[in-house]
Amino acid sequence: MKIAHTIADLRAQLAPYKCPAFVATMGNLHDGHIALVNQAKPRGDVTVASIFVNRLQFAPHEDFDTYPRTWEADCDKLRAAGCDVLFAPRETDLYPEPQTYKVHPPAELADILEGHFRPGFFVGVSTVVMKLFSCVFAGKPDGIALFGKKDYQQQMIIQRMVQQFALPITIVAGETLRAADGLALSSRNGYLNAQERSEAVQLSLALKALGEAVKAQGLPKREALEAAAMQALAARGWQLDYLTVRRCADLLPSENADTSLVVLGAARLGTTRLIDNLEI
Repeated sequence: MKIAHTIADLRAQLAPYKCPAFVATMGNLHDGHIALVNQAKPRGDVTVASIFVNRLQFAPHEDFDTYPRTWEADCDKLRAAGCDVLFAPRETDLYPEPQTYKVHPPAELADILEGHFRPGFFVGVSTVVMKLFSCVFAGKPDGIALFGKKDYQQQMIIQRMVQQFALPITIVAGETLRAADGLALSSRNGYLNAQERSEAVQLSLALKALGEAVKAQGLPKREALEAAAMQALAARGWQLDYLTVRRCADLLPSENADTSLVVLGAARLGTTRLIDNLEI
């Protein structure tokens, strides 16, 4: 595996190739990230991953400084997975001057759910992804980028950004990987103590129960069922941001029983904020 720290070095490494398959990460890699790398390998002529903890998507009170950084272990995992090129820029490499040009996704998609509770988050995500795309895919006739469905809203925003800017990139959504008990794999799971880790699966169980209740009782009862689901988790000590059923197409509420739906949740357990979703 070759490691590039500067944009110029990355582009030099990728010069012989026509169709990179790319997985963007913030490091602290788990099996979900590696699954995306494995899916990337047969799709392009070179497999590229990035590790960059993006300051732009963290609010001042969030965990940018304490976000887990596990460089050696991450490199070992990527090598074992057969990653060809790792792009690991320093902050001054990716942002050599203040990033005053930013990508602002539409409010109707970016200011709901995660965007409501983390204002500006999707501006930071969209901006860094656009910049990473320009680093990896510059001059390429085609490209593939893989993003996990656990970050459901993020994946949708990036998909639409690629469409609207007519980028020659195909976005592939990877299914959420889960631990044996059903907890969605996440870098932030490492913040959980043993007791919290045992409790954490209750978020995915709550999503499943809410989805089954909505299917059984109907969308007209959606709001009452959501409120009951949130109350049940809160009674276990969780601090809820949202548990909700939305349309897969645009993440808006729906009364149409024939539409494809997704149950999404975000809640804090102790000091750790977890998110998850389940298509129903």
